[in-house]
Amino acid sequence: KDEYEDLVQRRAKEFQQTASVLSRLLFALPNSPLQYPIQGYVVRPLTSTLIPGVPSLIDASESSLQMLNIATVVKFSFTGSGENKLIIESSSLLTLNDLLAKVSYTSTEYHINAGDLGMCAQNDVYFQLYINSQVTIATKTFLRYKQLRVLVDSIRQFYSNINIIIADDSLEPEKITGENIQHYIMPPAQGWFAGRNLAVSQVTTKYFLWVDDDFLFTEKTKIEKLVEVMEAVPELDVVGASVNGNRFPFALVYEEGEENEGGCLSRKFRKFQPLPGYPQCTVVNGVVNFFLARTDAVQRVGFDPKLQRQAHSEFFMDGLGTLLVATCGDVSIGHQPKTADNTVPVYRKFRYPGRSDTEFKLKLHFFKNHLKCIKY
Repeated sequence: KDEYEDLVQRRAKEFQQTASVLSRLLFALPNSPLQYPIQGYVVRPLTSTLIPGVPSLIDASESSLQMLNIATVVKFSFTGSGENKLIIESSSLLTLNDLLAKVSYTSTEYHINAGDLGMCAQNDVYFQLYINSQVTIATKTFLRYKQLRVLVDSIRQFYSNINIIIADDSLEPEKITGENIQHYIMPPAQGWFAGRNLAVSQVTTKYFLWVDDDFLFTEKTKIEKLVEVMEAVPELDVVGASVNGNRFPFALVYEEGEENEGGCLSRKFRKFQPLPGYPQCTVVNGVVNFFLARTDAVQRVGFDPKLQRQAHSEFFMDGLGTLLVATCGDVSIGHQPKTADNTVPVYRKFRYPGRSDTEFKLKLHFFKNHLKCIKY
């Protein structure tokens, strides 16, 4: 008896030294927004075992080793009990949390050295609570109030409470009001990138979704799908999607030059490798003007306010080597058609300023980015 405590401690120490690090139970913390075990969850063969922690809705449709069940039945609806994909629905968050704690796993094959992978997903209604707290929609407007109001109405059709930030450098500003709308009036005609800087500087959420003021939200504009990718791949800084079928994916290729001359930067329409786990997404250097981004990452790169009228790729050029970018094909946004009713003649004067703006941009690349040539 007098040796018992010392023996227990010694035995525990030796056991910990021989145990594999993979046997330790680890949880994905609830930032997506639910937690679930990702390692160290051991089950008994051919027996139901409650999943530890608070798992989310589980989709393991590619698995052949397991079934999912509910241990206790309360008021809710579900499909897939006893199968490898389980969907639970409830209008009560408390009920849903109670149910999720009762999800069990049953191995259907006996094997001493096999692992299974469970994937978690949340439905749109539940996930919107998370979207509203994690994503801000940002845009820049100039003279196009008819298009802007159509955009806001389309956003509210699908995301009724999400925060919208508008940077506005119109010559004669009009009021844009509404719940969860922040409308910032700038001095007139300050420019495209200056407005972007202002809008992004006011974002307080983890992510922001950039849209043009003449875009149009549709049933395929699923912000939650982009957030899912960003949460699953935390190295990503920007993930773009499609505008009327156009993703504008491009790679930036830098060719070294002599030290005093500088190098050449080429923009080529090509993609790199697929994003692991998301075959609909590929890694690129730049995307179309519709993307979800990590706020802090974009704020570190910023938008050069010297570029007032014609600029987009320049942001990704400034972020080359700093920003990891991807594009996904399963999310899209619409583009409002140009009509005589919504066209402002003076807008074209500012939007297409002529050769002087292009020449200035090339001079900026020459000095700021130490380039001897740039190829689009």
